[in-house]
Amino acid sequence: GQDVFGENTLKNFKSWAVNTQHVHFTDQAFSGVAPIAVDPEGHNSIIIVTGANDLLTGAEVEAARSAIASSSILVCQLEIPLDISLAALRIAREEGVKIFNPAPALSEIPAEIYHLSDIFCPNETETELLTGMSVDSVEEAENAAKVLIERGAAAVILTLGKRGSLLVTGTIAEHVTVEPVKALDTTGAGDAFVGSLAFFLAAGKSLSDAIARANRIAAISVQSSGTQTSFPEAKDLPTELTK
Repeated sequence: GQDVFGENTLKNFKSWAVNTQHVHFTDQAFSGVAPIAVDPEGHNSIIIVTGANDLLTGAEVEAARSAIASSSILVCQLEIPLDISLAALRIAREEGVKIFNPAPALSEIPAEIYHLSDIFCPNETETELLTGMSVDSVEEAENAAKVLIERGAAAVILTLGKRGSLLVTGTIAEHVTVEPVKALDTTGAGDAFVGSLAFFLAAGKSLSDAIARANRIAAISVQSSGTQTSFPEAKDLPTELTK
């Protein structure tokens, strides 16, 4: 949106050396916002007002075709219209790895999303909403993940909070644990995980190794307040995490 939120977002991108070639502004809606509440236990609830996110067009995605095609990883989610995420996934079908993170959660998404997702990465709440199944135990989570595999995802990674993550494919199920920490604010933990996972996969790490590293970075993020403000910089991470 052409407002202070949009201006500050662009400044933030540039401060982190993010390529902003395909960032678009509109005067037809305010920037999307997400007010967040955190309870004393560190759990969060978020109200998402999508705003300008809803106005992203297929033509704008098509204009980024060369950028998508030349990338190792494409991450899509549900804070933009579904058909726009689908358009991007279709462009990337023959290129690299695609990660679909179904957040914010919907009870139903098109079957094509699963078939275009090399890695489908929901959290516990999203998994329960999509499958109607409980994930209170690792065994239950594995059963729910298998349903998502049956729907067409090549691999499913369920993020399980303090229990780590669960990787399920058509042939394996691997529970990747994480050292317990005292959570101050869980907001953004999923973003920290998915972003880190994408980075480590692009760096050539194996899927299991990338998950383990992403688990640790998400665990670091929940020990600080905020979303982006809780994400550690590479220089502050243990050296074995970034090698």
